[in-house]
Amino acid sequence: MTQLHLLLLLACLTAAAGQMLLKAGANGRGHWLEFVNWQVALGLGGYAVSTLLWMYCLSKLPLRVVYPYTALTFVLVVVGAVVLFGERAGWRSGAGTVMVLAGLLLIMSDRS
Repeated sequence: MTQLHLLLLLACLTAAAGQMLLKAGANGRGHWLEFVNWQVALGLGGYAVSTLLWMYCLSKLPLRVVYPYTALTFVLVVVGAVVLFGERAGWRSGAGTVMVLAGLLLIMSDRS
């Protein structure tokens, strides 16, 4: 795996972490001022870092290579929701996650 692919993985991880932090910062809050907290700030920071990494990778790799990595972010968010927030995921979520990963691996292995 090249350095750029590792940067793409890092971009996916920081985007997913940002989503987890946004969820943590939003949990149990109702008034808009309550959304101004350290978790939301860190979540937005995660998105900012992810976007910068993403843009760098887009400048070096074809879009057809970079864009499928967004699917990995979906998988990471599902796993994070289950592990960190105790959300339930049934067999359909598991099957969908496996299919998304299989699709990502197929796209990544296409050398044409």
